[in-house]
Amino acid sequence: MTQDTREVTPDEPAEEAEAVGEAEAVEDAEEADGAEPSAGLSRRRTWVAAVAAGAVLLSAAGVAASLVIKSPAQTAAEAGPPPLDVLIARVEKRVLRDTVIVRGTVTSAQAVQVTPTVAGGDGAGPAVVTKVAVRQGDKVEAGKVLLEVSGRPVFALPGGLPVYRDLKPGATGDDVKQLQKALAGLGHGTGSDAAGTFGAGTKAALGAFYKSIGYDPLPAVADRGEAVKSAEDAVTSAERSLEDAKAAAANTGTGGTGSTGSTGSTGTTGGTGTTGASGASGTTGTTGSTGTTGGSGTKSSGGGGGGGKGSGQDGARAVARAQEDLRKARERLAEARAAAGPMLPVGEVVFLESFPARADSVGVRPGSPVSGSAMSLSAGALVVRGQLQEHQKGLVRAGQKVEILSEVSGVTAAAEVQSVADTAQPAPAPGTGSTGGQGQGQGQGQGQQAPAPGGPSGYEMLVRPLAPLDTKLVGQDVRLTVEAAATDGNALVVPVSAVSAQADGRTIVTVVDGTGAQRRIEVRPGTTGDGYVEVRPTGDGTLADGDSVVIGVNPGVANKQPGKQNGGKSGGGS
Repeated sequence: MTQDTREVTPDEPAEEAEAVGEAEAVEDAEEADGAEPSAGLSRRRTWVAAVAAGAVLLSAAGVAASLVIKSPAQTAAEAGPPPLDVLIARVEKRVLRDTVIVRGTVTSAQAVQVTPTVAGGDGAGPAVVTKVAVRQGDKVEAGKVLLEVSGRPVFALPGGLPVYRDLKPGATGDDVKQLQKALAGLGHGTGSDAAGTFGAGTKAALGAFYKSIGYDPLPAVADRGEAVKSAEDAVTSAERSLEDAKAAAANTGTGGTGSTGSTGSTGTTGGTGTTGASGASGTTGTTGSTGTTGGSGTKSSGGGGGGGKGSGQDGARAVARAQEDLRKARERLAEARAAAGPMLPVGEVVFLESFPARADSVGVRPGSPVSGSAMSLSAGALVVRGQLQEHQKGLVRAGQKVEILSEVSGVTAAAEVQSVADTAQPAPAPGTGSTGGQGQGQGQGQGQQAPAPGGPSGYEMLVRPLAPLDTKLVGQDVRLTVEAAATDGNALVVPVSAVSAQADGRTIVTVVDGTGAQRRIEVRPGTTGDGYVEVRPTGDGTLADGDSVVIGVNPGVANKQPGKQNGGKSGGGS
């Protein structure tokens, strides 16, 4: 059997390969029947050629059809205008708000770190916690003992002024007035003491308060009453000296009656004049019997009268001096008594703005040495504290609206800016408050968010919610969106990049219609915020909601048109 050496390549159509196979089958059949090889080969080649020609015709028909038939999308694209060589944005009509977004931490209006200080006396050892009266999460009422340090109480009283000194009898000032008000609120009136003066009534009220919590107050003067006792003894001595002076003066006045010797003019008692001259024995004037002439009696009588007047002046002087000494002694006694009595040590009281307060954390237990903060308290409504950077401070002021968002729970709340600090301060560590040098810290920075400790300084912003926040938010990091500015109702707004300034000082936007035609509209810009600017058309130009304005060049198209100028198509044209 003759073999066909023709190879069918993979590129030939399937039909051609099938035809070859059939030709070979026919050849085999003819050879089997005894046909001549040359005739079979001729028929086979003719068959293969016909199949190949048909395949070529079919391929050409497919290519022609692909050039004629198009999809609906392709037809629409070819019918539409060519792509714009600029980027556009829609004009919007809405309220435009300029916002400042910062992070903040939910905390109480007042946060206090309780750092007790106990003055050690003679033989006193290191301060140690001897009792803890509250636990974390407890409510704290006014007058409640928080803990005990070395046997002395630390308690909470209502007030907003931090303690900075020991309050003792005789002290005056606003801190004394605050103490008087706190004691009166607990039922311990201060009597007739003037507001702001630590007098006898305040001493009595303070002593009564200490008694109500089960402690004795510390004395203002630690001398066991020696100062008062010494002053009392001085008064007693002065009173006795005055009595003696008065008695001596009275006796001296009686001896002065020798002046009656003036009767010696009768010549019968002239002798008394002689003895009266001494002034000390004038009482014997009545015994004179040797006078011979009235003249001598008259002279003696004058001498006796002069001596009695001088001794009377000395007695009066002694009485006046004794009275002055007694007055001074009594003044010193009054001062000693005023200085004595109970005192309020700076380390035994924590003033909180409102009650009930909360014990946020308690870091000590009985037996713990006193070192640093013993517990933290919070009082007042929940607020949010954040920090503004230098470039943000000028945009935010008190009274602006704020939205609080808890990204943990999804809770939102309306609020307003209460205050912005005038001076920058380093950011404190989250969850900490200011620590007072006298045993407490008024919380003006607890839990502030970024920047982190050691980072750049910021300006503290205090945000107060319009409605009470859920206490579950305490300590959470939240997002604060401050509305720094807003348009007065709906306004036409465009992206900032759509507005450009001309050489003549005019401000324009470039409007593009559906055909790609452009026109310039002169506008007056207004409020800006979040990448947009309010625009108001001026002159004869019109601008409407939904118009398209140029905001830049479309690089995908512009690069294919090197001959096209960019004028008027970058940022609104120029």
